[in-house]
Amino acid sequence: MLYKKSGVDIDKANKFVDDIKKIAPAIGGFSGFFPVDTKKYRNPVLVASTDGVGTKLKIAHLVNKHDTVGIDLVAMCVNDVLCTGAKPVFFLDYFATGKLELKVAKEIIKGIHEGCKQAGCILLGGETAEMPGFYKKGEYDLAGFAVGIVEKDEIIDGKKIRPGDYVFGLPSTGPHSNGYSLIRKIFSEKELKNLGNQLLKPTKIYSKEILKGPGKYAKGIAHITGGGFYDNIPRVLPENCQVVIFKNRWQIPEIFYKIQKKGNVSEKEMFRVFNMGIGMVIISSEEKLKDCILIGQVEKGQRGVKIV
Repeated sequence: MLYKKSGVDIDKANKFVDDIKKIAPAIGGFSGFFPVDTKKYRNPVLVASTDGVGTKLKIAHLVNKHDTVGIDLVAMCVNDVLCTGAKPVFFLDYFATGKLELKVAKEIIKGIHEGCKQAGCILLGGETAEMPGFYKKGEYDLAGFAVGIVEKDEIIDGKKIRPGDYVFGLPSTGPHSNGYSLIRKIFSEKELKNLGNQLLKPTKIYSKEILKGPGKYAKGIAHITGGGFYDNIPRVLPENCQVVIFKNRWQIPEIFYKIQKKGNVSEKEMFRVFNMGIGMVIISSEEKLKDCILIGQVEKGQRGVKIV
């Protein structure tokens, strides 16, 4: 009995690794190496985050489009790292499938590589797992791991946020990678196919905005992912501060209205599940931040969020 007959093709997997090396030369050994420039940093702290793409992958499978979910994978990890003010430096991926399809796998890896370029980090390594019988034909799952570096005395943790500070938003490209279980419950397969281009817009990566733009003035940064405004913003607030969000301050993308109307979803639920057009929130004492939308204010009160 050969391993190949059980559904695992080692030769195909090795060929895939060779293809990846052409895209990301840093990979190949049992582990990836990343040298830290000790002259560049005074007191460096490593920052790490892990995440996946979730059931957005079901949409990719439905419309047979796999070249953007890799960007989503990188974005969901590095955006969390950016919330601390850290610069993403390297990324690792985990790709699992029932049967390795080289064409699809290459598209995914190219997306991951593009995401790393946008984030300003390198693809340092990863794992490809062929697991016959575990996934349905054509299906796969993705997980990612990002590591960044920040000076210890420059960590953004929200501790300096005070009543009177301003709340700014950075626009999203759509639902990013959250709420897709609800989206798939609301729309039929035919409707999902018709909405495929909108639903597969890759998650925006905010490296430039956070590291070289308005993020330099941040006291706290929140990545608006699962849990929306209500669950993510309080993670960076001190005990005596609450945030008031003015929902009329920005143009909510049309896709969210389609979801709300078709699913008869309450407004509060929409703001708890989705980013509603704001992918990242920056809290600052500055009254104006370039390329940001002023969407709210910090007030004295119980830690939490009010949307008015």
